[in-house]
Amino acid sequence: MSHELNQPKGCDQSQDERDCHVIQTSQWDLKKDRSGFKSVKPFRSGYFGASIKLQPGYTAGVITAFYLSNNEAHPGFHDEVDIEFLGTTFGKPYTLQTNVYIRGSGDGKIIGREMKFHLWFDPTKDFHHYAILWSPREIIFLVDDVPIRRYARKSVATFPLRPMWLYGSIWDASSWATEDGKYKADYRYQPFYGKFMNFKASGCTAYSSRWCHPVSASPYRSGGLSRQQRQAMNWVHRHYLVYDYCRDYKRDHSLTPECWRS
Repeated sequence: MSHELNQPKGCDQSQDERDCHVIQTSQWDLKKDRSGFKSVKPFRSGYFGASIKLQPGYTAGVITAFYLSNNEAHPGFHDEVDIEFLGTTFGKPYTLQTNVYIRGSGDGKIIGREMKFHLWFDPTKDFHHYAILWSPREIIFLVDDVPIRRYARKSVATFPLRPMWLYGSIWDASSWATEDGKYKADYRYQPFYGKFMNFKASGCTAYSSRWCHPVSASPYRSGGLSRQQRQAMNWVHRHYLVYDYCRDYKRDHSLTPECWRS
């Protein structure tokens, strides 16, 4: 079963030239039976968020995902921006993985740009809000409005600029999701599920006029992060960052020049 985030009537063009502002408060329970949701229109920039509550207990090998992708338009050569919750075993915390793929780097020739975090709360106890802010100059990942990662555009080759749809899904990734595939999905613990509500999507669709202005994370609408936001992100990195691809010296960083370009 799949759901569509429908554009409400009257949102084709707002006064600030930003169209398709969607707020959907109904709760959707996604189970690992090919269920998911997708936005009706592709976006070229915007703020995309949802409140998510994860399943407790044994969820190894199972990923709950909230992401942007244009794989349907560019199969084998697509872009993607991910928030993924990597399932876990009893007594261990979930890992939140953020990732960025550009022009097919996730299609058989993996060049992931993963940053992984533990959270400062138990994501199975209550709903928390997770969001992606994507503009032509940067991608910012947020948890309860706290920025946890900023991925800046340092070159066209390392930044996704083609329109993407918003998706949510839950799927079996036993080969790698939990401790590099050490623990697999165990279907004795099914159904595996993720609960989604309070969807927000506000931005410029692929069909917006050139006057449509990208959203900004900064309260000054100038792009980037405010000083307070940078301090909050640094706090997250000091205490909860568990993997940064740029600091993985086993990787070939000639393929990820954004790691060393200022």
